[in-house]
Amino acid sequence: MALELKIPAVGESITEVEIGQWLKKEGEVVGADEPLVELVTDKATLELPSPVQGRLTKILIPSGQAKVGDVVALLEEGAVTVSSPPAQPAPAPAPSQPAAAVTEAKVMPSAERLATQAGIQAASLPGTGPGGRVLKEDVQRAVTAPAAPVAPPPTPLPSSPPTPVVAKGERRDEVVPMTPLRRRIAERLLSAKQNTAMLTTFNEADMGMVMELRKEYGEAFQKKYGVKLGFMSFFVKAVTQALQEIPQLNAEIRGSDIVYHRYYDIGIAVGGGEGLVVPVIRNTDLLSMAQIEAIIADYGERVRAKKIKPEELMGGTFTITNGGIYGSLNSTPIINPPQVGILGMHAIVERPVAKNGTVVIRPMMNLALSYDHRIVDGREAVTFLKRVKELIENPVRLALEV
Repeated sequence: MALELKIPAVGESITEVEIGQWLKKEGEVVGADEPLVELVTDKATLELPSPVQGRLTKILIPSGQAKVGDVVALLEEGAVTVSSPPAQPAPAPAPSQPAAAVTEAKVMPSAERLATQAGIQAASLPGTGPGGRVLKEDVQRAVTAPAAPVAPPPTPLPSSPPTPVVAKGERRDEVVPMTPLRRRIAERLLSAKQNTAMLTTFNEADMGMVMELRKEYGEAFQKKYGVKLGFMSFFVKAVTQALQEIPQLNAEIRGSDIVYHRYYDIGIAVGGGEGLVVPVIRNTDLLSMAQIEAIIADYGERVRAKKIKPEELMGGTFTITNGGIYGSLNSTPIINPPQVGILGMHAIVERPVAKNGTVVIRPMMNLALSYDHRIVDGREAVTFLKRVKELIENPVRLALEV
């Protein structure tokens, strides 16, 4: 009896998804909970697993849009012998051909598009995604990596050289549809600019003591907790403490009311293959720095593997974004509505500063706080950012717990 594979509810307010890459073909054996197809929502890319062990008999919606509840495939439930030969067996590979060469590479759609633009075969690249899938980042590395020297063949073939990706002087346009995730990002950023009275205030922090603590305690911290001591946990704890003192930044507007949150759910902006997503760390006032670092590491892995859950991207009360990992020295981050504040971290740069009447070289980071002026006054914003600066410059107060 055929079993219907339906699009499940994938998150609050999400009614439609885009069918991404099918990870199994018709007729292939599948195991229980084995991923079958990628679903792209306006918040994240998810994998839809098989509910049973059996065989994928029919793909009903190979691509395009689908609604929650739609039947996308039919499965045949039951124990299936994996080694059973297909109706038309594929020819055996030549003895000199490695087994991996006959295994079809799983290439993400975004990686396939980029590879096509670059004129390379995505399926030939080593994949770093789940199950060896080729990601967009794998193609980017292949494009930007310097070409390895190759010895010329003994007898060159009289073939023409490969056509370059874009010929010199060529003028052309390429039209690529926005993914649901990118469309959603565009909508939210535009809404934030149009519907908030957004201002940004700036400060700078001397990262010297944080760097010294990481150097002194980093090895013991990792040995005890199994995670590295990064910069982000310092900022999460500093922001949480500052929010407790300046509650206007931990609030939102609902109609004609101001809602002050008495809990602290901090969103951490993470760059994924198709855009920026913001998973939320819940109850940061109750977490140790080790717990925060473990959650951040887990989120980072699952964002890159496209296994983040929609509910993990919802409900934050404040956001931190780190443009410094890309080399940004300063920026004006855009608020993530309905939140009213976002802290931007930037690159750490050694520069001369005045200390006790003497010019010294210190590792400095620019900080930027964007806030909604409708409910946050300049006094609260400046006080909040100054408090974060003080805590970062004197991190002993944050209790390392090592």
